[in-house]
Amino acid sequence: MNQTILVVEDDPVNRKLVKNILLENGYFVVEAADGEEAKEVFLREHPCMIILDLMLPKLSGEEVCQWVRKQERNEVSIIMLSAKASTEDRINGLRLGADDYLVKPFDPEELLAHVEAVLRRTGQFCQKIIHDGLCIKPRKGEVLLFDKKLTLTKHEFQLLFYFMENPNVVVTREDLINQLYPFADQTVMDRTIDAHIKKLRKKIEVDSSHPKRIQTVRGMGYRFVAE
Repeated sequence: MNQTILVVEDDPVNRKLVKNILLENGYFVVEAADGEEAKEVFLREHPCMIILDLMLPKLSGEEVCQWVRKQERNEVSIIMLSAKASTEDRINGLRLGADDYLVKPFDPEELLAHVEAVLRRTGQFCQKIIHDGLCIKPRKGEVLLFDKKLTLTKHEFQLLFYFMENPNVVVTREDLINQLYPFADQTVMDRTIDAHIKKLRKKIEVDSSHPKRIQTVRGMGYRFVAE
């Protein structure tokens, strides 16, 4: 399951606060500082959730919400953040297409509870994925192999999570580059992706020279095999 959350907040202090809360709890986070940037990041990163401030430059949070709901991929969850606390403001936000509405200031645990509740309600809450003794816990940032904890780098973790939420599907190097390095030069990054996978195989395969979990599909890319 995609656990990428887009945080849209023009105040850099508040944006960093929300980002850190989410990162510490195992979510992947992308950011936007205004309404126009939010649209660009949404189209590029395909987040499962948007945490959306309402008072934004260029486009308001309400306008961003309405725009998102008009897109083909409109199953994304939206939590609105606002200092506006009236019942009318809450109702208006929900009617525009928000799944939840959280009033500033808020406690970090309160924000997490709202995020988890919305993702659970929409079927996108992912505590762990298990395939043949290999277990990944996205929120905790943990990987276990037959109950033994593995130490993975950030990129290895991102790769494994992407593979495990797309089992038995051929993914291209371009797919993986977009996940790890969305702004990088593809010619250079092809070799980097291969290097990450080689190191990851050494940690999760019985015999990394004859991999059973992450298999190479010649001329196409890679496939994570799950029975």
